Amino acid sequence: MRVLFIESGNLWPHTLPKGFHLNGHDIMISGSISEENLPKILEEFQPDLAITIGWGQEHTSEKQILIKKQIKTRNIPLIYWAVEDPAYTNNWSLPLIKKMQPDFVFSICKDTVKEYKQRGIPSAILDFGFEESVHFPTHKYAKYSTQLAVVANAYPDILKKYPDHFRHEAINLLIKPLLENQFRIDFWGNHWDQMGSYLGFDIPNDWIHGHLSYTETNKLYSSADIIIGLQNYPDLVTQRTYEILGAGGFLLTSNTPGVTNRFKPGTDLVVSLSPEDTIEKVKYYLEHADERSLIKKQGQKTVQTNSYKVRVKNMIDIIVEEKVINPEAVASSENPSFIYFQDTVDQQYFMYKVKAGDTLWKISHSFEVSIDKLKELNSLPNNSIYENQILKIKKKVQDKMK
Repeated sequence: MRVLFIESGNLWPHTLPKGFHLNGHDIMISGSISEENLPKILEEFQPDLAITIGWGQEHTSEKQILIKKQIKTRNIPLIYWAVEDPAYTNNWSLPLIKKMQPDFVFSICKDTVKEYKQRGIPSAILDFGFEESVHFPTHKYAKYSTQLAVVANAYPDILKKYPDHFRHEAINLLIKPLLENQFRIDFWGNHWDQMGSYLGFDIPNDWIHGHLSYTETNKLYSSADIIIGLQNYPDLVTQRTYEILGAGGFLLTSNTPGVTNRFKPGTDLVVSLSPEDTIEKVKYYLEHADERSLIKKQGQKTVQTNSYKVRVKNMIDIIVEEKVINPEAVASSENPSFIYFQDTVDQQYFMYKVKAGDTLWKISHSFEVSIDKLKELNSLPNNSIYENQILKIKKKVQDKMK
């Protein structure tokens, strides 16, 4: 089966697409789509199935309409995985579903699945998982060797905007008491330097390490003594929960139904019942490396049923049963391909990655290519560009003059 993922981010290609690939299916990652390149992608790859995930750069209103138009006219089954549920079901998922009209919707939240079905939207549960080729145990790395680590974005604006968000409870349970008792926590992720007023404690600069590449996270999970995992909902678990355990990390997290329904506290991971319990458990397990080792090994064993390879098998069973796709189309192969459409473009064009402060005029001047030509090559409606955007500059091999 040929599966097209309409995705241009750095995270999602390492999740569900890898699960399909491990199940023997050919994968193409679209990269940034446009009216010019999406027809080319579909023509060249000829997908049996198209999937798009969450809330990203490929989900602007214009691109939702583009996806619907190009996918539907070719009768390609379209699936949307609503990973923003349940917090953004009403103001994101439902408007997108109405506009893009996927043939089937998967959601991480079973209650939202019920709501979708009540609205006549074909849907089923698809939880987060971990990708075994990315999140696996490895040896300790000195630069990640620390006692306590947090890998998460701080989201100060969201915390301010949503005072009832469950993440407040997670921070109050797991992070604040440790900082108040002068434990050092090393933070990887964005905006922790903006959390001083919220935490009542200015995190020292040398405790803050900024963004960590997604494919680098397993090294940290394998190296830190204790990973503190923040949950976003009481009945769900974060993707990072599965990833930490998959990488053989020792996880301390909240005592929620979402966690305890999936894992056994004290055996697969450790949960905290109160701020005082957080302090006690951190002290205890920092002093008992042998017990940490046993829990890490068992957690890594237990989480295997939550790999994306397993998730995809269940997903395929559902879409075949729901007649979203014909059973004949889901055949696997021994040597499936995993292709980024951008790689095929790179072979034809000189490419440039937009840097902070760049303008189209500046790039045009640097490469001696007209602004109009850059806009034509990249299907730009105006002169606006953004940092990290990939632009075609010119063809590597010019056509010979006749």
